[in-house]
Formats: sequence, structure tokens, C-alpha cells
Amino acid sequence: MEAVSPRYQVVECKTVDSTVISGWLYIVEGPAPAIIMSHGFNCVKSMTLPDVAEAFQNLGYNVLLYDGRGVGESGSGLSNLIDPLQMAEDLSDIYTYVAGLPSVDAKQIILWGISFGAVISACAAAIDRRPKALVMVCPLFSYVQPHRAERVFATIIKDRVSQLRGNPPYSLPVYTPCGENPIGMGGSGGPGGLEAYQLMAEASAAENSHFRDHVMFQTYLKLALFRPKEYMDMIRTPVLMVIPELDNISSPQEQREAFARLTCPKTEYCAKNKGHLDIVTGETSRELIGAMSAFLRETLEGVPGSSFEE
Repeated sequence: MEAVSPRYQVVECKTVDSTVISGWLYIVEGPAPAIIMSHGFNCVKSMTLPDVAEAFQNLGYNVLLYDGRGVGESGSGLSNLIDPLQMAEDLSDIYTYVAGLPSVDAKQIILWGISFGAVISACAAAIDRRPKALVMVCPLFSYVQPHRAERVFATIIKDRVSQLRGNPPYSLPVYTPCGENPIGMGGSGGPGGLEAYQLMAEASAAENSHFRDHVMFQTYLKLALFRPKEYMDMIRTPVLMVIPELDNISSPQEQREAFARLTCPKTEYCAKNKGHLDIVTGETSRELIGAMSAFLRETLEGVPGSSFEE
């Protein structure tokens, strides 16, 4: 039986500091609109989203699905140091690369992000006025929980002192088998944390995923200083925010609080009976893709879509 050829091309682009970003480019006949997909925390491009990218490709969109700086096959001097504001800067450079592709209509590029990638995309759109639209799927807004802060901050400084003495940086798994992490982010200690641990474990076991189940401890310094909700009122492009009804990793209430801060044209879509990690999978994912498509058609073409509310 012949192997099925992938529906994407492996591509690379560079940021302003020459960091190489690795991506999969799903091409359609163009020039046509393009979607830039930013993944969840420490996730690589082979996890979950290829099916979503193919669905958008079938609808006539070019799609770039990429590994963030220091994650997967993308470069960085520091492996798995997750720096959200740096990633938001990188996204503007990725946008410039996509805008120059022959199959892409440079005036019709959408930023699309899920979980951590949703707030990365939002931060990029807060400064970069070029995106035609922004789709935020189950955005994750909170990271260091107050009751964990002091202990984590002390360890951050201890690690920095240790590195200055010539020791390697401290790193650790994103979640323990109990579904916990030191800062209490992403459903830590509850069902959401256990689900996230399982996702990471499956990614670690997958062949050729280039996934590394650890982050540098200094990631928590970057997250402690990250305030994505404060950038929401800086966004000018139309926004679709998809909020899973049963999200146990990013509070639906907090997602709606962030949505309320948006002053741009905005649409909320409640994904009923869906959680954080199954939001784009399963049979009901077709309904979600349909809602996104309707939003994008209205935004790009001025064609009224069907109701976005489920």
C-alpha cells in the first residue's frame, strides 16, 4: 500500500534576530486568503491541529501551522524557554513571510490561535494592524496563581544564581503525572491538569513529533510578567472568540471577562459540551469549523454567514 503524501510543504522562515521558525504550509491555488495557526503551550505542529489545517485548506485557505520559538523544530539558543511576548513579536515576522508567498493574498491574512497560542495571536494583533481578523480558541489568560507565587519566584532567582555559577538551567516537565505544575497554571491539580498531562505523555510517545516534555524554569519568569488581558482593548481587527462550555483548563468566566474588554468588532461562540482539549476534535468540530468559516467569510468578503452562536 502506497504511503499517502502529506498535504503540506515543510517550510522555514526567519525572525528579525535570525531565529529559524519551522512550519507546515498547506497551499491552495491563489492568490487566496491565509491563516496562521499558533499552537498551545509547548505543543508542536504535529499535535491535534493538522486536521484543522486541512479543513481550512479544503475551504480555500492557505494555512501555515508552525512551531513556536524554541519548541519542536524551531530554533532558539535556549530549548523550551517559552517567552510569550517574544513569540508575539515572532508572529509579526511570520506574518511578513506568509504575506510574501505567491499563493497568498497579502491583504487577507488571519491570525488563528488555540489556548496559549490564542493569546500570543492576540498580543501580536494588539500592535500589528495588518491581520484582517483574529480567531481565539479557548484562550488561556492566567498563569502564576497567587498562592504559588512566592515559592516559584524564589526558585526562579535560585536558578538564575546557579546559572551564573556555571550550572545548566533548571528544566522540568510541563505537568507531573498528578496533573500539577509549580505555578498552578492550566488546570493544575484538577481534571484539566490530568488531561493535559496525558496529552503531553502521548506526544512524548509519538514518533518523529520533535516534542520535548519539559520547559526551562525561567519560562515561569516570562509568564509571571505576562498580562494578556491588558492588551485586549488594543486590538482593532475583528475577533471571534471560541469559549468551550466545559473548559477546565482556562476558566470560561475569565475568557468572557477578556472578551468584554475587546472594543473592536467581536463575536463570541460558545462551544457547548466541549472542553479545552477536545474543542477541535470529534464530530462536533465540523460545526465549529463551519462557524469559523462563516465569521471569516463575513469579515473577508462581507458575506453574511449563518448564526455564529451554537
